[in-house]
Amino acid sequence: MKVVCMRCGKEREGYELRCKRCGGPFKVDIEDLSFSKNLRENFPYVKNWISLGEWNTPMIKGNNLFFKLDFLNPTGSYKDRGSTTLISYLAQNGIKKISEDSSGNAGASIAAYGAVAGMDVSVFVPSSSRGTKLKQIESYGAKVVKVNGSREDVASAAENSGYYYASHVLQPYFRDGIRSLAYEIGISMNFESDFSVYLPTSAGTLLLGVYEGFMHLVSQGLMKDMPRLVSVQTEQVMPLCAKVNHLEYKPPERVTSIADALVSTSPFLLNEMESVIRKYGDCIVVNDNEIIDAWKDLARKGLLVEYSSATTLAGYYKDKAEKSILILTGSGLKSIQ
Repeated sequence: MKVVCMRCGKEREGYELRCKRCGGPFKVDIEDLSFSKNLRENFPYVKNWISLGEWNTPMIKGNNLFFKLDFLNPTGSYKDRGSTTLISYLAQNGIKKISEDSSGNAGASIAAYGAVAGMDVSVFVPSSSRGTKLKQIESYGAKVVKVNGSREDVASAAENSGYYYASHVLQPYFRDGIRSLAYEIGISMNFESDFSVYLPTSAGTLLLGVYEGFMHLVSQGLMKDMPRLVSVQTEQVMPLCAKVNHLEYKPPERVTSIADALVSTSPFLLNEMESVIRKYGDCIVVNDNEIIDAWKDLARKGLLVEYSSATTLAGYYKDKAEKSILILTGSGLKSIQ
């Protein structure tokens, strides 16, 4: 399978993270891939899976809503979909030492799957990082490296560490693994397409991965149309909503929103996200009070999620599409004090 630039179409030459022609991100080209209900077969570049039992998370119904419980993946977040795919690919290609920049769910997930693969993992985090997720990363045996400066400084330190940079944002195989989520939803909904999917949106890996999965089902004739994709962002972190909805937006010097997994104020994949949402969906902004109210409502339904995941219900309350699926991305057990 080819890996191509999302902006100019140039084929990836090796393991580079940005296109040598235009500097754009890469994606796995699945245009000629026949869909299989044996979901692992839709990722033929993986020969030996590094697995912790991820995927096939439950989807339950409550009134007019469906809840996709992706926080029940092994490390407590949807990021395991990308980690199993990326780490499996890197391991079979002999990569032993990796770096990642994330003090949250992505860092924990990469650390866990890297540990299973026997890799030496270094996770670079802002010097101010603390809390349960950081302890989770350390528990898997990863080396945590604290970096002074901006979020961009942390990413630069990880990329220039001398280890292979297993970035959950730039690595196409990480984003590609999230196709599996769209496949599971498609199967659960009997390949109908008249529904909306609400997604917490930050760096764009979830949105773009789900988009690629649904697009594959459409191209294969299994779904008639693309479902409506609804990105939900916070007032502090809304670069996508600002572009799509023509809103004024000035990124804060420091993100203090209760939705602490949504922190990408200037995401590298913004142009790609904007293209998808303009064509296939909408972007909704919610505030902290709305998120807290939604979080409480989910907890009373027995669904304990991160505040960042509760943004989906907060967005739904503002939109109320007739048939809707909320992607609940992260476990609330990680944020209970």
